[in-house]
Amino acid sequence: MPNLSEDPSFPFYVASRLFSQVYRAPLEELGLTYPQYLVMLVLWEKDGQMVSQIGQKLQLDSGTLTPLLKRLEAINLIKRVRSEVDERRVEIELTYPGKSLQNKAEGINEKVEGIFNNWEDKEFETLKSLMDRLISEF
Repeated sequence: MPNLSEDPSFPFYVASRLFSQVYRAPLEELGLTYPQYLVMLVLWEKDGQMVSQIGQKLQLDSGTLTPLLKRLEAINLIKRVRSEVDERRVEIELTYPGKSLQNKAEGINEKVEGIFNNWEDKEFETLKSLMDRLISEF
């Protein structure tokens, strides 16, 4: 008979939910959901990426990513630009408000990293390494 304490994914579910709670308040101030914030992080790293590149980095399919991009476009943080060379290619570019939002978002990671204040660097690196390994299994 299945047992919650034996379910291998339950701790990941709980941790994910708790992280979402930590991000909720600071992201509400920016008017973003966590998935929207991830898209913005990708674009703040490198503006003008194709939809497929963003999806690959976030490991999201176009059915999940497209609605996120539409909402970000509706609130004027990004714009879609069709390639003049190949109309099938769509690049996502930050608008001025989208670029400006980066400064307001700078303290968010520090708030989340505060969870790990009592961790040794090696523990945090081990956790990150194990999570990367788990993700690579999918």
